[in-house]
Amino acid sequence: MTRFTIASFNVKNLIGAEKEYYQYMVYTPEEYAWKQDWMADQILTLDADIVGFQEIFEESALRDVIKEADNRGITINEATIPDKSKRYHKRAIFRKLAYRPYSDAALAFAPNVNDGDAGHRRPGLAILSRFGFVGTPEIIQDLDKPLNIPLQELGGGDAGYYTVTRLSRPIMKARIPVGDTVVTVFNCHLKSKLGEFITPEGADFAPEADLTRYDPVGRAMGALRAGLRRMAEAWVLRAAIVAEIDNGRPVMVLGDFNDGEHAVSSEIISGERPFKNYSWMLRHNAAHANDRYSREENLAITEEIDARALHSAEKLFVRKSLRDMVYTSAFGGVYESIDQIYMSRHFHPDFDARLGEMEYFSVFNDHLTDGSHAEAPYNKLASDHGQIMAHIRLRD
Repeated sequence: MTRFTIASFNVKNLIGAEKEYYQYMVYTPEEYAWKQDWMADQILTLDADIVGFQEIFEESALRDVIKEADNRGITINEATIPDKSKRYHKRAIFRKLAYRPYSDAALAFAPNVNDGDAGHRRPGLAILSRFGFVGTPEIIQDLDKPLNIPLQELGGGDAGYYTVTRLSRPIMKARIPVGDTVVTVFNCHLKSKLGEFITPEGADFAPEADLTRYDPVGRAMGALRAGLRRMAEAWVLRAAIVAEIDNGRPVMVLGDFNDGEHAVSSEIISGERPFKNYSWMLRHNAAHANDRYSREENLAITEEIDARALHSAEKLFVRKSLRDMVYTSAFGGVYESIDQIYMSRHFHPDFDARLGEMEYFSVFNDHLTDGSHAEAPYNKLASDHGQIMAHIRLRD
């Protein structure tokens, strides 16, 4: 029986010391040492077989953190795991307690094509896998063909297009061999809710950025642009997911969705849920009041939708455990989950032909503080995201 763990970790701006990433933002050597120390502890605690990282500016910085986690893990193993001279060394508890170094693991890094000079950096992401990769992981960011989203006025008039040629951050697709199964893993970091404001030609900044002349309507328009971009990026990811599923490959999607499970962008990624019974529904080409889908068509439609749907690991955990207090982000008094792990039905417990299922779901969020609370100031050196991890068991 094969078991593995898969985790998502938004690290919040990992870059070396004394390097300006966003304007006037830089880690002192002491701050970087603190961040590296904290991240190494988190990786050591996770001890996950597959990790999707977001907000990585430098691959070298991530490799340094992983190396530090390994050093700590090896030291702990030497102190706590009995060697073969001890007759009890085969006890299962020691297999559970032992940290597995990433010395033989594979790391794939996806830089951001929007990355710029100091002060104007843009982060990429990475996937760490103890199982290696099948082939070379793919990066989706510059689109081979522009995504033209046709818009239509109510009543049928042409409303033009919303066009996307490049994603705000890369999506990484990696095929990972786990036991006798190859799982396609997508790691993503969708556009944030920060508004997109347009700087007029010849100006130094967008008018909406000047908070001394607060423009609520203009800032709302910026949020609308950000939402459009996030949903367009979700559609690009959805298209890649469906292509994998249609080729018979099990899929897992993880990362920072920058939206909750029931947001439109998240539902674009997961796919729609089937109607309870399409035999109740008028046909798309109905010619009379009782012209509805047949029972056979109902089953076929439901199967087409179910086969391509993804399922939230968090939701499956809540259903199984009767717990509902899961959050990966805290800001302004709002605690929500914007980091997700989604799985195709190959891992759903109700699917008879499943390859495996989730045994447990872990959330690491004790470091999160809500910046609106006077007694809990935001700590910029830790991540502003909780880490999540799914524990999967494959069937024999």
